Amino acid sequence: MGLVGTAAVRDGGAALPHGFWAAVRVWLEKPQVANRRLCGAAIEAEGTVALGEGGEASPPFAGVWGSGSGGGQEGRAAPAGAAELGRLTLLPRGRPGGPPAPPPKELAVQDIHNGTVTFLPLEENSEGKYQIKKCNIYQIQLRHVKDEEWSVSIVAPFPEDWFSDGIAYPKLAWLGNELLSRLAKWSVEQKPSEFKSTLSLISVAKYSKVYQDLKEKYKEMVKVWPEVTDPEKFVYEDVAIATYLLILWEEERKEKGLTKKQSFVDLGCGNGLLVHILNNEGHLGRGIDVRRRKIWDMYGPETHLEESTIVPGDSHLFPDTDWLIGNHSDELTPWIPVIAARSSYSCRYFVLPCCFFDFHGKYSRKQSKKTQYREYLDFVAQVGFVCGFHVEEDCLRIPSTKRVCLIGKNRTYPPTECSLIDKQITQYINNRQTCAVVTRDGRVGFNHRDHPDVCKEADLEHPENETEPAGTIWMPGFQPREKVEQIRNCASLPRDFVDDVVLNVANLLLNAPPQKSYSNMHGGNMNTWNQGESLSLKEVAEHLNKETLKRLKSEYGGLQTLLKNNHQVFEVLNGRVHIRDWRKEEPSRKTKPEVKRRLSAEAFKTRLCWFFIHHPDGCSLPSESCPYAHGTEELRQSQIIRKKKHTQ
Repeated sequence: MGLVGTAAVRDGGAALPHGFWAAVRVWLEKPQVANRRLCGAAIEAEGTVALGEGGEASPPFAGVWGSGSGGGQEGRAAPAGAAELGRLTLLPRGRPGGPPAPPPKELAVQDIHNGTVTFLPLEENSEGKYQIKKCNIYQIQLRHVKDEEWSVSIVAPFPEDWFSDGIAYPKLAWLGNELLSRLAKWSVEQKPSEFKSTLSLISVAKYSKVYQDLKEKYKEMVKVWPEVTDPEKFVYEDVAIATYLLILWEEERKEKGLTKKQSFVDLGCGNGLLVHILNNEGHLGRGIDVRRRKIWDMYGPETHLEESTIVPGDSHLFPDTDWLIGNHSDELTPWIPVIAARSSYSCRYFVLPCCFFDFHGKYSRKQSKKTQYREYLDFVAQVGFVCGFHVEEDCLRIPSTKRVCLIGKNRTYPPTECSLIDKQITQYINNRQTCAVVTRDGRVGFNHRDHPDVCKEADLEHPENETEPAGTIWMPGFQPREKVEQIRNCASLPRDFVDDVVLNVANLLLNAPPQKSYSNMHGGNMNTWNQGESLSLKEVAEHLNKETLKRLKSEYGGLQTLLKNNHQVFEVLNGRVHIRDWRKEEPSRKTKPEVKRRLSAEAFKTRLCWFFIHHPDGCSLPSESCPYAHGTEELRQSQIIRKKKHTQ
């Protein structure tokens, strides 16, 4: 075993050990971390178990356990309650052109007392029992150096004893560089989580198995995806959500002694893939969206999708439906508990909030002590409580930062009190509507300062004339999504305008005074080629004229979106703008997935190199290495069929 790397951690104080274990948990569970996408680890079973008879370390553990303990005692007894074992199932992406290999198994052993977590690969013998493999064992260690200083280290076998397949097992360099730096950062940043642990309401072991089965079943959708959205993200995210719902509903059937599979309606179903999967898995249901998508035609008649505008009211109730689904349902999100409550006493709901909407427009924050996301989740949960639901929260395992779902399965009141709850719902909605003000551009917003008394949702007392039963349309001012989606991501701005902004910002960075702290952190100069300095987005904006800023503000994301769209020239990291150095991009291009590599090859030399034309030192790459054309004589005709900007 050898030391792969060590990172010093300061400013953690006495709370740092807690932060370290929280960081380890993040590394195991967080789906958007690159390592988790390569290794795909999913916890199959967890629990505190003995390492051997009488609590002693079993022989295969002994050497590793001792080497990481600081004392070097082989076969020592583990402190009572100190060791926690969890079996991991590594779920690597299947290799193309062959049957998927059985997923490897791994044990994660946490020694709280000594500050270590050890990862032990397992192999199955001829008797069907698991044994610890001698290769690919590695350990993460936390050590107290002195005072406020700690260190996080990774110990692993020497390279000759480490097998990296790039799928299930990362390279040692990745462990020592990427993982180590992230653990050190998370150890300091970690606070008590605002959210539940991942998949807390269902069986994780069952989830892992069903997810793998569905992923294999629907993986072909990635190859034929006709939408402009990222196929891998959307396909595997919907597969994960479908997996969660299928297990949730299966467990509900067991609890209630039901045999018939639950029915559903997905409100704001978008691409309809979730509906397609649930229909295929035997659940009767349909999806409704204001806009038809091209992919709908690929599903076939067994998938039930409707193009229709949903306006909350008596005409959009679903009395014969078991579950309502709101998967990134935008303006319908807060209405889904209301629609479920008024559809029938037995109707349940599942919502996965993303964009922040109130009943009649964009949601406006009311306090700064919580994150905006946490505050919005609390609001949607409160709507569920007002509607008479026991609201449960869970965290999904999906490649998204917005992965907390809210579930209303059971009611807090008997069926005889339905009319009373309906009045309560009306009062609550009216209270929030009173807080709404119309802005100059016609959008609905909030003005809590001007209405401090009527904006207290807890106060449901209203005059009698405001507690009448809901009419045909529950809120006349409700604005559904437009059927034709407006493109406001800077893509429709005139090319001359964009080129001027790009040139101005680039010159600003090239001529900015040196700021060593940021330049050095970003990698420093590799030779005399001028990469310029980095500036914050705020500093860049201060140097642009008012007319330019006004025009950019009318687009979603504004200046930042424009700069990110021009990724040939700029790199935006942690709110700071850098000129991109393409010499640093070459290694990463080799690791791209096959689909992206193919698209890159098709786009090669189809656009002029900005640096060749505008940069005072020219391009940092030689012509044969640069993906862009060094002059018009190198230009190739694009082989990529351009997709329509506006989906029909």
